[in-house]
Amino acid sequence: MDVDQPSRVGALLREWRRRRRLSQLELALLADTSARHLSCVETGRSRPSRTMVLRLATALDVPLRERNTLLLAADYAPAYRESSLDDEDMASVRAALDMMLTSHEPYPAVVVDRLWNVLTGNRAMSVLTDGIPPRLLTPHPNVYRLTLHPDGLAPRLANLDEVRTLFLDRLRRQADATGDTELRALYEEVRGYPTLGEEVAPDADAETPAARPSPIQVPLRVRTPMGELSMFGTMATFGAPADVTLSELAIELFYPLDEFTAKALRALGSALSP
Repeated sequence: MDVDQPSRVGALLREWRRRRRLSQLELALLADTSARHLSCVETGRSRPSRTMVLRLATALDVPLRERNTLLLAADYAPAYRESSLDDEDMASVRAALDMMLTSHEPYPAVVVDRLWNVLTGNRAMSVLTDGIPPRLLTPHPNVYRLTLHPDGLAPRLANLDEVRTLFLDRLRRQADATGDTELRALYEEVRGYPTLGEEVAPDADAETPAARPSPIQVPLRVRTPMGELSMFGTMATFGAPADVTLSELAIELFYPLDEFTAKALRALGSALSP
């Protein structure tokens, strides 16, 4: 092994430790090792064992993709495979995703990857994608581009400024926490989208539910031909994944925030039913 290999994994571990705002002593306690040994690993004076690399990665909550990177940097084989969602042994995962998406109708739901690209969605997502130009929908729509691009959902959002602030803050924090350069590039891209000026006040004659206190700080308020729909989202992930692809999948489920929205989505669902 090249003599600079230990320093390479050490530099990566040091970067992750600093990203998590941990001292060497704090990380050593979490990983059941000594601060002296950790210092030697970070500076390249000691080569960590495969077990130690994985123990430190677990203590640092490093994503599976980057755990493989750490192992390779230490001249070890990756510990986690990266499958295609189309692989035969992922059939049970696909079935679970299909069940979740279908059973959630008439409310919208999507499956996204680590970069927030939409891999699949249910039919109710049409309430959010109708009228979006094809270039933002192919080959895979991206949640952030779809929501914040001036040719996307942005002009139809009654609370665009709130949603934009929330989305950009969430994406920035995710990029900081993961160190993912592609997420950082996505953040810089969507942050640079032109703003649309002041939010348009809802039409006084439009059928819209009366304003009332909400338990959700920033709902998604979308102007549609049916009226203004208010929704909030929840995220679901797979527990204890051992596959990189599976660890990076998330299911975003949207729910109505009021009875007006629930009735509108149920009506839309009836219209979409075969």
